[in-house]
Amino acid sequence: MEWWLGYLGIGAAVGFFAGLLGIGGGSIIVPLLVMLFDAQGLPKEQLLHLAVGSGMATIVFTSVATVRAHAARGAIRWDLTARITPGIIVGGLLGSAMTSFIPRALFAALFTAVVYVAATHTLIGRAPKPSRQAPGMLGMFAAGFVISAVSAFSAIGGAFMTIPFLMYCNVPILQAIGTAAAVGFPIALAGSIGFIATGMGVAGLPAPSIGYIYLPALAGIVIASVLTAPLGAALAHSLPTKRLKQIFALLLYVFATRMLITLL
Repeated sequence: MEWWLGYLGIGAAVGFFAGLLGIGGGSIIVPLLVMLFDAQGLPKEQLLHLAVGSGMATIVFTSVATVRAHAARGAIRWDLTARITPGIIVGGLLGSAMTSFIPRALFAALFTAVVYVAATHTLIGRAPKPSRQAPGMLGMFAAGFVISAVSAFSAIGGAFMTIPFLMYCNVPILQAIGTAAAVGFPIALAGSIGFIATGMGVAGLPAPSIGYIYLPALAGIVIASVLTAPLGAALAHSLPTKRLKQIFALLLYVFATRMLITLL
């Protein structure tokens, strides 16, 4: 029962920040799931892959709730979402497939590095000057591919890369947050398919699992996150988020470092 409470607590935090900042929440989910899975006694050699796969799957559901909340406020650029999605799908499938061929310690170190970059960007709050428009189909495909490959590899919804990119393309901040949430759905869907496919033939995974997706964690996180995502989205349109972003960035440093210690 205590594990379910842990999953629900993670989901509540993830949903809130997903709605507030347009993030997928994997940077919170993965380190905390690694710690919970380790405490549960799940196979240590599979902890990170299970955490990343399960975290990516939760983003599919979280992003739906977040997108609905932002769409209701007219904060999503659907034209940009459509143009970037093909690259998102290809990059997500390849990024998730790469994880099966990387040693656990290296995977943990690379994931931590990605989270540190996301945390530093969030803490500094540095945004590129909105000096240009979005590129054409080829440029958007390339951007989507890179964002999705990195995101699928680390179970991060991609907002820490998508939002600065969209702001650089002269998209207002609230529209950038809403569009990043919409882009997070195909990232999560492609990544989840990849983690299911690469984990199907792996022996010793805990039951019940589908590939590298551990279903109890998925269910607990999703139940709580879909309830709190609209709350975060509402705050994003009514309150300044600078202080919350700083707190969130500090939490990323703590969670990622603690996960790295657990796995190394």
